[in-house]
Amino acid sequence: MRIKNQKVLVVGLAKSGVAAANFLLKKGAQVTVTDLKSPHELQSEIGQLEGKVRLALGGHTQADFLEPDFIVISPGVPTRLSELKHAVARGIPILSEVELAYPFLNGKVIGITGSNGKTTTTALVGEIFKSAGRDAVVAGNIGTPLIQYASVGEAAVPSDRYYIVELSSFQLENIRRFKCDIALLLNVTPDHLDRYLSFEDYALAKERIFMNQTRRDYAVLNVDNSLSLSMAEGRRAQVVLFSRR
Repeated sequence: MRIKNQKVLVVGLAKSGVAAANFLLKKGAQVTVTDLKSPHELQSEIGQLEGKVRLALGGHTQADFLEPDFIVISPGVPTRLSELKHAVARGIPILSEVELAYPFLNGKVIGITGSNGKTTTTALVGEIFKSAGRDAVVAGNIGTPLIQYASVGEAAVPSDRYYIVELSSFQLENIRRFKCDIALLLNVTPDHLDRYLSFEDYALAKERIFMNQTRRDYAVLNVDNSLSLSMAEGRRAQVVLFSRR
């Protein structure tokens, strides 16, 4: 993935936005950050930026969305934002922070999503791997942005590393090549309907965790949740079912 000298717009200067901007700067990109909040409201986040960034704060300007080579959006930014729609119409790629990180990971990705229980499960899986003596990091929606574990220079992390990643539906909306070696869907129940047009749209966003999987990968689904179970059909990955009964 080419980043050096690319013009990149980061939308949203929360935790993942700051991490994405810093990664892009280290990779030699020309970075602009936009956020609806004012510079005063974002003083702490601005102070965490590690290089020269053009700040477009206090609102969005359509021109900022039409000039970059690609756009990285924070999870809290809705994809139906009008400025993003114009960028898509222009053919500008829209990436989530986890998608940006993926080409620069060197190891196995274990992705965990679900309407309920994903944070607890992610933390538990991370502790299991660490107790087993494995090189494992816990990242994603649980707290630490995945991009913070992406390789910046030539020195790659060990290939036997495991990335245990909590993934929200928001993060999954804008993945392209991101792939989980093991994808776990705990359950799907009505949630975030203020963001999605329907429950079906929300469920489809969750199902994207299985996107790009191959026969070498594993899709783990919950028998006790009917919608989760229905997603077992047609999977390219090897399906593993679990139940509390």
